[in-house]
Amino acid sequence: MPTHNDAQIAEWNGEQGQRWAQQQRTLDAMIGPFGDAALQAAAAQPGEQVIDIGCGCGSTTLTLARAVGPSGQVLGVDVSQPMLAIARAAAADAAAASPASARAALSFIEADAATAALPLGQDLLFSRFGLMFFDAPAAALRHLRGALREGGRCAFVCWRTPRDNPWAMVPLMAARKALDITPPPADPLAPGPFAFADDVRLRGLLVEAGFSDIDIQRCDATIAIGATPRAAAEHSLNLGPASRLAREVGPAFHARIVDAIEQALVPLAAADRTVGLSGSTWVVTASRSA
Repeated sequence: MPTHNDAQIAEWNGEQGQRWAQQQRTLDAMIGPFGDAALQAAAAQPGEQVIDIGCGCGSTTLTLARAVGPSGQVLGVDVSQPMLAIARAAAADAAAASPASARAALSFIEADAATAALPLGQDLLFSRFGLMFFDAPAAALRHLRGALREGGRCAFVCWRTPRDNPWAMVPLMAARKALDITPPPADPLAPGPFAFADDVRLRGLLVEAGFSDIDIQRCDATIAIGATPRAAAEHSLNLGPASRLAREVGPAFHARIVDAIEQALVPLAAADRTVGLSGSTWVVTASRSA
């Protein structure tokens, strides 16, 4: 039976999921500071039961498992088979490198967290950029809240507005200019990276879903996107909004796109030619009261 998130599930099991799995180390390095801020806000404790929503390639899931220790349990949930394959392999390697007495109960499932049957009585729901893709976000958040015990909490990080994220928009705008593309106005509420950019709407969704003690804090960091402007431009074909445009127009235009992005990044590069552009997020915490 089709679900609300079918389009997203297909995308994350197609070319996009494959590319993110292949670029896992680069991606973790780029968004690591934001994930670390969310993990700090989550403050997972020994013995806790945790679900990592949209766990991707599992780096945050493994970090949570180390935090809860051998008396805790962590479940990673994602729709992407390619990324879960990386996560399971990393978990197996970590398990092989540590004694059984030191391991948390760690597992992964392929599922749409918006509707999947999740274990109940959880202490913590966590997500690093995994909650913005739901077609029905209030319903999805309400469903996730149901997995928490009374007094349980959630912590997640999501992107702020496109204009607050030059790392994403500078390459995209350069690519559009090079191809003379003027897109129609985007729906800011549509599922996607920036769907939770409006903190007023985000707070309203959490209230509608039944969460309380909601705290939304801005978190900014520089995102390293390349060792040189050329490397950063080539990297933009694989990750970020410019990569979607590149897929849509096809390989025949990739050289033109890379040249245009490189030209846009040259004046923004540091003295050593590395390119780092600012990223801006919300780090959100909330809890389930009675």
